Amino acid sequence: MKDLLFDRRTFLLGSAAASASLLTSFPTLGATTTPRPEYRGPKVVIIRWGGGARRRESLDPRHTCAPFLTHELTRRGTLFPQMEIDRFHDYQTSHGEGTLYILTGQYERYRDVAESRPEAGRKLLGARFEAKVPTLFEYFREAYQVPAHQALLINGEDRADEEFYNFSNHHLFGVDYRSQTLSLRRYKTWLLQQQLAAGQFEGRQRTEKEKQLREFQSLDYRADKEAGQGPEIEQFWSNWRNYYGDTGLVNPRGDRLLTELTLRAIRELRPQLTMINYQDCDYVHWGYLDHYTRGLAIMDDEVKRLVTTVEADPEYRDNTLWVVVPDCGRDDNPFTAVPCQHHFGTRSSHEIFALFFGRGVPRGKVVDRTVSQIQVASTVGQLMGMKTPFAENAVLEEVFA
Repeated sequence: MKDLLFDRRTFLLGSAAASASLLTSFPTLGATTTPRPEYRGPKVVIIRWGGGARRRESLDPRHTCAPFLTHELTRRGTLFPQMEIDRFHDYQTSHGEGTLYILTGQYERYRDVAESRPEAGRKLLGARFEAKVPTLFEYFREAYQVPAHQALLINGEDRADEEFYNFSNHHLFGVDYRSQTLSLRRYKTWLLQQQLAAGQFEGRQRTEKEKQLREFQSLDYRADKEAGQGPEIEQFWSNWRNYYGDTGLVNPRGDRLLTELTLRAIRELRPQLTMINYQDCDYVHWGYLDHYTRGLAIMDDEVKRLVTTVEADPEYRDNTLWVVVPDCGRDDNPFTAVPCQHHFGTRSSHEIFALFFGRGVPRGKVVDRTVSQIQVASTVGQLMGMKTPFAENAVLEEVFA
């Protein structure tokens, strides 16, 4: 019996030592044991060219609604006009899924979290997804000493379900490496907290405002409600309030709001990794084609404003890497009652593109081969000097000069 106990103890000690050695060999996969280095690579701005945009209206010179993208930006970088979302498996071509494909570098059949977490509750037209593998935000903050407020997801007011794609449920990453989110809903949450704390409401009105605050907070069911949004973000909202006030009738809306949030964040928070989830062209779901084409034109104007302003900043000028990529394409079925949908799985809904431009990227290059949307994550990771072990490992090699 003594020999048996000794053998078991020896085995367990040996297994523990082997596990520790394995984690040491792969530092990105285990807990960080040494101080993380400061990030000295390029600032990265990922523009989600969405929600949902076809190549035809984005890139084709004869039909484009985005002249700045088509005639200016494509000459300044490396264009992948034949990027696709996998057409051979049952992967959804929609906004939340496409955003996570870009951020994680993996395709996945996402289901609403209520299927596995009934306590989260179901949301009409607001399915929430949890990625199983880490996002670029998590890889970034795990690899480098970067505060959460310098890794930002900028999100639209109509897509609260997409505000929580800045961290996965992966056991080696997750909430400790999340980014922060800027959105009108986040501002309203902060504002309600301030107003309630100041005793601005009484009686029935206060009860209604407290209920509204709980509803806002319940969307981010994985967050620590007591921790709030962090002092830097709360100061950002305080500055926003001082400028735009409380009514919501003064600040920009739609995609123009996202640009304003981004530009103010660059001035005040100095982010190193930013993803902007443009979405105005998705208003085509109301049934009018010009909602789609006008949305693309607005987005093109906003990207021009964004690029021009960022390139006037000495810290960002010549030190920013830009990635423009749609979350999904759109159907081209002429017999549908509502034009340009993306839920029917037609070929064009899987056909997208990607444009890389900025620091270190070859100019004026057009890549004549089929590539995949999930290659964006590993490519960005390599350009930022960090490992992305759970993402598709085939990079877009033409981006590297």
